[in-house]
Amino acid sequence: MTTPQPLTPGLSFLWERARRVNVAALVGRARQAAARHGRSTPAVVIDMLWQAGFRGVGFQDYVDYDFAMLTSAERSTYMTSPVSHRLALQFDDPAYRHLFHDKIAFNRTFDEHLQRDWMVVAPGNATELRRFAERHGTIVTKEPLGRAGLGVHRYHASEVTDWSRFHRGLLDRGETLVEEVIRQHDDLAALCAGTVNTTRVTTYFDGERTHVLAMAQKFGRGAVSDQNAFGGFYAMLDESGRATGDGYDSNDRVYEAHPDSGIRIADFRLPMLDEVVAFVDRLARVVPQVRYVGWDIAVSPTGPVLVEGNWAAGVYENKPSATGIRTGHKPRYLAAIAATDAAPRTVPAAETAAA
Repeated sequence: MTTPQPLTPGLSFLWERARRVNVAALVGRARQAAARHGRSTPAVVIDMLWQAGFRGVGFQDYVDYDFAMLTSAERSTYMTSPVSHRLALQFDDPAYRHLFHDKIAFNRTFDEHLQRDWMVVAPGNATELRRFAERHGTIVTKEPLGRAGLGVHRYHASEVTDWSRFHRGLLDRGETLVEEVIRQHDDLAALCAGTVNTTRVTTYFDGERTHVLAMAQKFGRGAVSDQNAFGGFYAMLDESGRATGDGYDSNDRVYEAHPDSGIRIADFRLPMLDEVVAFVDRLARVVPQVRYVGWDIAVSPTGPVLVEGNWAAGVYENKPSATGIRTGHKPRYLAAIAATDAAPRTVPAAETAAA
């Protein structure tokens, strides 16, 4: 049984955290939150610092989840990035994290669940690359250690005129993982056909049972990735797979409808939900030493497909101004973890708060 860790950080932590605060970023986020919720910027700055130091709330969490409009009790129900990171450090064995961090190692480990062709670019295999690309028409390349969608690119075989040069370019840029493009379910393609719109399913595996902690549907804007850096946004899903309200992103934009297709986000319902839940249960058992994972799943016409898994699961949470719901998912996280008697029933204080 894990020894409980203190709920609040010590003075040494607070001093170190204060030394590393990005003041400009803090004030910019505070000004943004104050303008949206009708509060003074100095008051929000003080509140953000207090929440970061004593409650493990990242500055971006504070803005994204409308903490400026929530009560203390409502805030306490939210999972935050620093607390999530602490859980990942506690429940994801360091000896196995590389199987998720390195995308090539991940593909090798989870190959049977990818349900798509893939290959690794290496010196001397330009001909193999050409055959792969021409067979599929369009390919996606990835930098093995890229994160948040960065390092992901899309190419069309018909546009390549010199395969030796193309192959050499991939090697030089480190784009060494090449994959077939996933075909997504028609219900997802209707929103944005140009991007594979993935579902983030955050799970905790207790050694016997896989607990689904939260689900979020991500929506792309036609780029190769549906991540925020590519213009994407998301909506939380309830237990029936329905969107809980409008979509939103980390730039404080709210989307009542998809900007490209015009489809109302609140009307979205994830197809094949039961299959997705059963699928992540199977995934969680492949590397049981990594217990807390954020899975990115694409639903194809025939069922769920694994895109990737993230050992540092990240946080997708409810935004009250977009949904009208003023509570988050932390009680669900804690209930799943506490039920195993493997963790403290209070959330350990965050080691860092995102600046």
